[in-house]
Amino acid sequence: MSTDVTDKSPAAAPPGKGGSAAGAGLLRLMLGGLRRNMRQYGMLIALGLIVVLFQFWTGGDLLLPRNVSNLVLQNSYILILAIGMMLVIIAGHIDLSVGSITAFVGAFAAVLTVQHGMAWPLALMLCLLVGAAAGAVQGFLIAYLGIPSFIVTLAGMLLFRGLTEILLKGQTLGPFPNGLQKIGNGFLPEVGPNTNYHNLTLLLGIVLIAAVVWQEVRDRRRQQEFSLVVVPVRLFLLKLVALVAAILALTLLLASYDGAPIVLIILGALVGGYGYVMRNSVFGRHIYAIGGNLPAAKLSGVKDRRITFQVFLNMGVLAALAGLVVAARLNAASPKAGDGFELEAIASSFIGGASMSGGVGTVLGAIIGGLVLGVLNNGMNLLSVGTDWQQVIKGLALLAAVGFDVWNKRKSGS
Repeated sequence: MSTDVTDKSPAAAPPGKGGSAAGAGLLRLMLGGLRRNMRQYGMLIALGLIVVLFQFWTGGDLLLPRNVSNLVLQNSYILILAIGMMLVIIAGHIDLSVGSITAFVGAFAAVLTVQHGMAWPLALMLCLLVGAAAGAVQGFLIAYLGIPSFIVTLAGMLLFRGLTEILLKGQTLGPFPNGLQKIGNGFLPEVGPNTNYHNLTLLLGIVLIAAVVWQEVRDRRRQQEFSLVVVPVRLFLLKLVALVAAILALTLLLASYDGAPIVLIILGALVGGYGYVMRNSVFGRHIYAIGGNLPAAKLSGVKDRRITFQVFLNMGVLAALAGLVVAARLNAASPKAGDGFELEAIASSFIGGASMSGGVGTVLGAIIGGLVLGVLNNGMNLLSVGTDWQQVIKGLALLAAVGFDVWNKRKSGS
């Protein structure tokens, strides 16, 4: 007598159903990974969509090699400020003085090099020291005297704007020496055979791709070693492919024009250095600690006053560097230079994922936020959108980013 046995194991399921079930499971897994990492990927996806939309609306003008190069040069000083501002906001503070310090340092550089004929490398070092001194004074008042950062930096904004007017006597001063000009307008030199591309830029792009892939794989392995939650493998591979494609596209665009701008190399070094510090150093972890939970950080032995002082000192140095870049870009120091830069840097940080309450944000996020604003500005200029509507659109973008942060917190809390 035979017995009819039905195999109910997954292997016995019809191929169509099994394949669809596996596909649905993979889709749920990837969507879950996206939801868990929405803060990390949300603005990156938004940046990609904005680029695609403006590339279509401008008839392909947005991603012309010349325009991409100009986009880097025009937004480099805002991105430099955004890096420092992100650290300030993560620590739970704000800095309204960076635009005025930027203008003051540019004016100081002009007085040293144009009026007094000082060698530009020495003038550059003195300008960075002036920025460090400005940040140190403000940091001391905030960290050790307990004056709120909003008040101190608001006073600094007025003070340094006035000093800029006094230093320049209300006039524009220039031009700068050629060496200093190259910081804001120069490109890497051409080397090697004629390949119709800028060879040094291609080489740097290949090195950057290798470094990014290595860093991403290394970070994932370290997270797994400490039993931390990591994104699914396919989502991780998709992220790697997207990063490599973006770097490769930018490399080819720049290499087909005049090559990589010098300021892009400076910016890349800052992003890599500050990204490493915030991820792997004690200093970076302490910044997150005092911004996330100051009482707990104090109980854990974090020297919050010293960290706050160092954060504002660092912001002063980066503001001075941005001042040199913008002055070199304009080839002159102007009393009106830096107007609104502090708002652009703050907006870049919040759009890039910083939280009003502190303790949240990344250096890469600040760069993404700055690029979102930069692409919006550049695309709207190409479309001849008036400055009035540009302000409206950028305000809505900032409001949407902060609103998304609030919504994401409430959803996570529930």
